[in-house]
Amino acid sequence: GRALPPLAALSQVLRLERSRRTAIVFPLQKLERYLAPGTDTARFRLFQPGLAALQRAEAFFRSDRGHPIDYVSSAVRMDHAPPLALPEVCFIGRSNVGKSSLIRALFSLAPEVEVRVSKTPGHTKKINFFKVGKYFTLVDMPGYGYRAPQDFVEMVEAYLQERRNLKRTFLLVDGVVGLQKTDHIAIEMLEEFGIPYVMVLTKIDRASRGVLLKNVLEIQEFVKESTQGCFPQLFLVSSVEFSGIHLLRCFVAHVTGNLPTVESS
Repeated sequence: GRALPPLAALSQVLRLERSRRTAIVFPLQKLERYLAPGTDTARFRLFQPGLAALQRAEAFFRSDRGHPIDYVSSAVRMDHAPPLALPEVCFIGRSNVGKSSLIRALFSLAPEVEVRVSKTPGHTKKINFFKVGKYFTLVDMPGYGYRAPQDFVEMVEAYLQERRNLKRTFLLVDGVVGLQKTDHIAIEMLEEFGIPYVMVLTKIDRASRGVLLKNVLEIQEFVKESTQGCFPQLFLVSSVEFSGIHLLRCFVAHVTGNLPTVESS
């Protein structure tokens, strides 16, 4: 099989010195030290699993003969979607937000899984389903923005309203540019439908510390003041450096009911 990317596995991260290890596993904590004194950091640490939970979660994302991870099918309409057999999470975001790269990073311990990427951003017109053993399904939604809003609305609205086994929606936001107008449209839709969701800031390796901190604080304030269904903690990820990937795997395992108790670190 292909060699794993550096830091894709938790065992590789644990060999790093402590501050680097913390920055990879808990990227939000790395930012905490740059906040003004007295800033409320409770929302930075709502989901802070210990090592045992992170290791248990990683096992779900590592395929073997008894635990296959497979691309199942694609759907352009809901009547093409696979049956409602397992708990499900879906990933949505703007066309160039790095959604396919993030899903590839999550599945990096199962390199045989093919995450399909449209050659032209905004032209992916299918909902792609990935089955993670007998535990849960991960769903890659079409990107929005560019010329996609109408396609997005027709397909994604139907999915969000009809998919009864959907446990959490992960809304990806570009960590360099923060919330955009199209992101607000997606948020309004999730809020209107009463869908529980989480915001994930992508490409954090490309953002300066100042820009990232500004975006994190602005989005956390927006979540606190203007949303009902959004989990109060942001998740920060880099699909290049694997920052936040281990924590996100753990959260996916948790919200799909496969890690019912997550002890704190």
